[in-house]
Amino acid sequence: MSYEAGLVPAFLIPDKPITRGDTMSRTADTWILAAQCPSRLGTVDVVTRFLKEQHCYITELNSFDDRLSGRFFIRAEFRPEVEGFGGEAFHDAFAPRAAEFAMEFELTPPGKRMGTVILVSKADHCLNDLLYRYRIGQLPLDIRAVISNHPDLESLAAWHGLPYYHCPITSETKPQQEAQVQEIIEETGAELVVLARYMQVLSPAMCERLAGRAINIHHSLLPGFKGAKPYHQAYEKGVKLVGATAHYINNDLDEGPIIAQGVEPVDHAHYPEDLVAKGRDIECLTLARAIGYHLERRVFLHAGRTVVLGN
Repeated sequence: MSYEAGLVPAFLIPDKPITRGDTMSRTADTWILAAQCPSRLGTVDVVTRFLKEQHCYITELNSFDDRLSGRFFIRAEFRPEVEGFGGEAFHDAFAPRAAEFAMEFELTPPGKRMGTVILVSKADHCLNDLLYRYRIGQLPLDIRAVISNHPDLESLAAWHGLPYYHCPITSETKPQQEAQVQEIIEETGAELVVLARYMQVLSPAMCERLAGRAINIHHSLLPGFKGAKPYHQAYEKGVKLVGATAHYINNDLDEGPIIAQGVEPVDHAHYPEDLVAKGRDIECLTLARAIGYHLERRVFLHAGRTVVLGN
């Protein structure tokens, strides 16, 4: 897709500002160790002592002990200070130490780009924003496909050199369409699925298959307004706050474990179109922030809720 001079969309302009709190803090040479285990004495020590023994300098350390569930969570970013450091050897050496604490852990190397598939319908604001952040390297994604139940955004994906799959859906063809979407996800090897305003309710089976690796975004208006034109409904009630929620999907519509939320004040001077515009901005920022937390292994799922470290 080409654009005439002077008509390039704003989301493609290279010098678009990035606000503080909207960026990722991780440097190019750091590894991430993320772990959780039952609460007990020595959980911090087993991680930090091992990193010291391996001559690894900790650049960021966050932990949380959930006294209600008796569960401990820890995340460490570190930089090896020895030649020949290897992730596999580190993993194998740490595993026996972790086993003593029934500790589940994950090691993420520098430069890891997560294979991702984006689902979208007709609204393009979240997709625009994600593709911009992807293009400038702000989010370390490896976007392997864009899937939509409408053909409208194919040119946008094509401009970024991304494959676009049009998978139309009706109530009668929903099982077949979801099977097609699942096949694309599996064939691309995607680890993450992003629902960037994908206006379809996923089946329980699909939600189960994507549990813990599919992030959705939706507006958050109080009181709750459902159905058509929620921002117009909000305007009629004189709403004073608009916001957005990013969460992992589950079988409860828009009620999955929450990763990030954003909110902005509004008042009587905000007409419906103003609320819609502000809502779009909050949705974009909140979704990008949630994806960033997921990519940086800051999010831990436990007992139907999330622990987000160092956000």
